[in-house]
Amino acid sequence: MARNHEQNGNISEAACCHLHIAALMSEYLRLRGGCNINWGASSFKQISRNIPRDEQGLKLDAGAQDSQYTEQMLLDQLKQCADFLDRAERFECLGDLYKLILPMYERNRSYIELAQSYEHLMQAYNKIVEVNRSGKRMLGRFYRVVFFGMMYFEDDHAVEFVYKEPKLTSLSEISERLSKQYKEKFGEDVVKMIMDSSPVDPNALDAKLAYIQVTHVIPFFSKEELDQRLNEFEQNHDVDTFMYETPFTKSGAARGSVEEQWKRKTVIKTTYSFPYVLKRIPVKSREIIELSPIEVAIDEMQTKVSELEEVILPPADVKKLQLRLQGSVAVTVNAGPLAYAQAFLDPKIVSNFSIDRVEDLKDIFRDFVKVCNTALQLNARMISNDQAEYHNALAENYRKLCQALSELLGEPFQPLDDSVTSGQRNSMALFNAISGASQNSSTA
Repeated sequence: MARNHEQNGNISEAACCHLHIAALMSEYLRLRGGCNINWGASSFKQISRNIPRDEQGLKLDAGAQDSQYTEQMLLDQLKQCADFLDRAERFECLGDLYKLILPMYERNRSYIELAQSYEHLMQAYNKIVEVNRSGKRMLGRFYRVVFFGMMYFEDDHAVEFVYKEPKLTSLSEISERLSKQYKEKFGEDVVKMIMDSSPVDPNALDAKLAYIQVTHVIPFFSKEELDQRLNEFEQNHDVDTFMYETPFTKSGAARGSVEEQWKRKTVIKTTYSFPYVLKRIPVKSREIIELSPIEVAIDEMQTKVSELEEVILPPADVKKLQLRLQGSVAVTVNAGPLAYAQAFLDPKIVSNFSIDRVEDLKDIFRDFVKVCNTALQLNARMISNDQAEYHNALAENYRKLCQALSELLGEPFQPLDDSVTSGQRNSMALFNAISGASQNSSTA
């Protein structure tokens, strides 16, 4: 499996295979006794929850005695794990792995190997700093895939899976690959792709055809989990819960006006965590959360605030900054932030909505104005002379937006000075309750 994964470019999965092999070796040596290995598969828990779950059940029967593993064989295997974790760019796992390797070298007085190990660790931690600064590490994307067609898929009919795809694999790329794979197996005219995330009734499909539904999903966490998973790596490693959104309206259409637009968030949980020795894992449970139009507005505005907060962090990318700003401060009637404010915060209609939700939306607009102001000030410092006119246009749009919000909310919304920063938001508790998805997770 490790060799196949490596040949196909699935280095994280190959690394997992080697880690499971090492865990089995350590279990064997621990149970056999007579050596310095008194730890087993449970010692790999910090790297992956899957490992102790799969490998702790080893029993030393006659077959196991045929495999005469040694401490040196385990050490060689652990070094191979370190190499694959490095190639998979999962540098953060190396610290926990070397906690198993270093005591073995210390017992043997292997000072050259100790020096090489600490050098590898130093390089790994430097790489973590580098990729966190550049944002160029891509740990993969996740897709929900469902197969329909008892005649073709048999036991996999109507079963949901989550697939982990390498790097920046797009929805179109995985769809094309699956389509080609199953058309070669079942026939060109038999396979049909379903490219939206709406619920599918298997009984309404043509029994003579094979259907494949593919949906992009992102890792999903509770508020408590997000407090522990603080960075992009932690939010994309050892993950088993995912979310995808489906827009809908009560009239049946997928999309409607701001006042009519609902959103369905579907949270699915897989039987194992990613990455794993397999690229696809079955889904074991699901939960559906429906957001009303005003909750959709809160959710969308919180996303805008989070995206802006992300692009103003050093080192700022001026192109990303300007794209976010342009999409945020444009004063348009039928789309964007102002449309949400006019739909739900106009004094004439505000009594139609929950007081709590209205206050949450107001809080987010206050944060939004602050972070836009910070972003504009940063843009002013970063632009070249030939972009001054463009910046002035952004600033003018921002002033118009503040004026419109002031009239709607009956309170002053105006450009703020440099001393004002966006602090803790009162609306975060609500947002985490209705969203839960990490803003740092890999998203399409």
